[in-house]
Amino acid sequence: MSSINTVQQELTPIYQCNPEVHQMLKSIKVHLHQLCADHSHRLVKVETMDGDVFEGYIVHCDRGILHLRLSNEGYARAFFPGPPPPPFNNNSNFVLPLVLFNLLAISLI
Repeated sequence: MSSINTVQQELTPIYQCNPEVHQMLKSIKVHLHQLCADHSHRLVKVETMDGDVFEGYIVHCDRGILHLRLSNEGYARAFFPGPPPPPFNNNSNFVLPLVLFNLLAISLI
């Protein structure tokens, strides 16, 4: 056991978040979580920092992840990584997890 403790003490981080940045990110996370909770089950358009756009309903937001149920109406206008998806049916229930810190905009539709 002492060798494990010795190795852990010798490790030095190659990155450590600045305390001011950490506080700002926490505050943004709390704000976005509340915003998503206030608009739960509403149809939204979400744009990521990379320019991807998704339309769907806010299902849940927890631990920095927004769960978006993709809408059947907007599937032709949304971006899907990879090959085009098969046509949706009324029973489809695709939920896309999106990281809150990667979101650029959330708009009500």
